[in-house]
Amino acid sequence: MTRRALAGALAVILAAPSAAWAQQRYALVVSGASGTPDFGARHVVWRTALVGKLVGPLGFPPSQVVVLAESPAPGESAATREGVAEAIGRFQAVLTPDDLLLVVLIGHGTFDGADAKFNLVGPDLTAREWGALMRELPGRLILVDTTSASHPFLAELAGPRRIVISATDSPAQQFATVFAEYFVQALGDPDSDIDKNGRVSLWETFMTASARVRHHYEQRGQLATERPLLDDNGDGRGKEAGEPGPDGLVAAQTYLDARPAPPNADPELAELYQRRAVLEARAEELKIRRPLMPEGEYTREFERLMVELARVSRAIRLKGGGDQPGFFMASACASTLDVARRLTVLRVDRTFR
Repeated sequence: MTRRALAGALAVILAAPSAAWAQQRYALVVSGASGTPDFGARHVVWRTALVGKLVGPLGFPPSQVVVLAESPAPGESAATREGVAEAIGRFQAVLTPDDLLLVVLIGHGTFDGADAKFNLVGPDLTAREWGALMRELPGRLILVDTTSASHPFLAELAGPRRIVISATDSPAQQFATVFAEYFVQALGDPDSDIDKNGRVSLWETFMTASARVRHHYEQRGQLATERPLLDDNGDGRGKEAGEPGPDGLVAAQTYLDARPAPPNADPELAELYQRRAVLEARAEELKIRRPLMPEGEYTREFERLMVELARVSRAIRLKGGGDQPGFFMASACASTLDVARRLTVLRVDRTFR
């Protein structure tokens, strides 16, 4: 696309009315069969703390947080196969491609040499069955399996627009885990804000929780029986915190809190900031999918996103908002060709200031 053609396309989009745009955040918290009263009490503490953070500091609407438990309290449902299938079906009916669903599994996992399972009340669900249930979910998915033998869930559920975290790096790690405790602690904790930007990304949460898990075992003079992994590039391999590898880029730009709007921002400006965040997330996901796409298709989709991002950024400026680039526009990991295209878009955008 030439600069003149790009400018023309941008002018057409700028003249079009804005549609309503809002990324919704949903969560499914499943606390499965505990096995003993001691584990049951721990799981209740972890589940309660997690839900408290989601609907409290992180700002998830309570109506969009579904809790399944071994002994459900008022407002919760039973952690059974049927309960899981029903909850995922409800999410599938309301999720849009721009929405985010967080799924956290708390409890025990097992591996029999063939299938990894998450222990529920009654018959369990295997990793394959979880994968089948979630295969058609629209939107972005974050799955955090905090249980023993959770590693096979990484390979089974990884894919485009997904971040999968497992508490273990092998199905042979079948001892009870403590990752849930430290993941919940790290979530939204200011001490987890490694880059000191005022927000805690999912990667920072994972890094902090992983470090605390290691410290947990070191303090007790024990050999660590769990090594958490994170996959966000869809290859199902994942990596530990601090290890080299391709994973972590998307998680580092993923936040579970609502994107803060500038002080005194009007509702329209807040919506524009939210829209820009969604566009940036789409662009980052597109970059990850590039090796699997025909070059022409990638180029067309990239240019479309850049034009729309320029339009939204201009609208933010016209309303008096800041125009600092988001994570995608500032990414140091982009190819030279991508950088050249972005600079072209920015030059064209400046003609409309």
